[in-house]
Amino acid sequence: MQKDNEKRNTRLLEVFGIFLALLWLSPFYLMVVNAFKTKRGIFEGVLGFPSEFTFENFVNAFVELEFLKSLFNSVLITGLSILIIILFSSMAGYALARNKSKLSGVIFFIFVAAMLIPFQSVMIPLVALFGQADMLNAGGLIFMYLGFGCSLSIFLYHGAMTGISQSLDEAAIIDGANRFQTFWYIIFPLLKPISVTVAILNTIWIWNDYLLPSLVLSEANATIPLKMFYFFGQYTKQWHLALAGLTIAIIPVIIGYFFAQKQIIDGVSEGAVK
Repeated sequence: MQKDNEKRNTRLLEVFGIFLALLWLSPFYLMVVNAFKTKRGIFEGVLGFPSEFTFENFVNAFVELEFLKSLFNSVLITGLSILIIILFSSMAGYALARNKSKLSGVIFFIFVAAMLIPFQSVMIPLVALFGQADMLNAGGLIFMYLGFGCSLSIFLYHGAMTGISQSLDEAAIIDGANRFQTFWYIIFPLLKPISVTVAILNTIWIWNDYLLPSLVLSEANATIPLKMFYFFGQYTKQWHLALAGLTIAIIPVIIGYFFAQKQIIDGVSEGAVK
């Protein structure tokens, strides 16, 4: 009797899981299916397959979206931001973890407390300050991402450093290495799981961020999310072009996840254990 109940519960969970999966996939289905329809085809039926598949929507959207330029801007800004965040946050986390002074504790507390400050509260003065410094460009945007991304990153690196014995530092120093060499050749390779986790967490919000680029970048240097905003504003009544553009915009994310899924899963799981 108990086994029958367990089987019944298992089947109910499977059915519920399938239902949730279909519910989650339904927006993607509507987006992709309607991207292949003409404007008239969408109004004739949103849920059904197109009577005639057309690729002209994707060609027009690719050109109007300036996809290659927008993709380059997104990759450049996201890649440099992640590189700089990992570089500075790992060194800061190492220095704060190894230095046991009260000042180090206060600085670490400030970094942790900074995570509680919402961006909206500093948005106007931040943009005004960078405008006065003539840094409302891609370089200024990367610098802002460093400021907003380093708090959580330093917190993660600091926590990971507590699991690494300080005897490794002492052994390296005895062998003649300085602090810089000790960190980069001994400690930093051990922080790979946390580095992957930091890269994933920051890539997600930087790649998809719209608000900061909209305040800093011009339309000529727009990233994909910002360019999609302009694109939807221009083709708000032409859903066949808008949905084709949206489909093109998510392709890099899918390809990136497909090639890096093993590293992403390992990094998140190992980072969680740390």
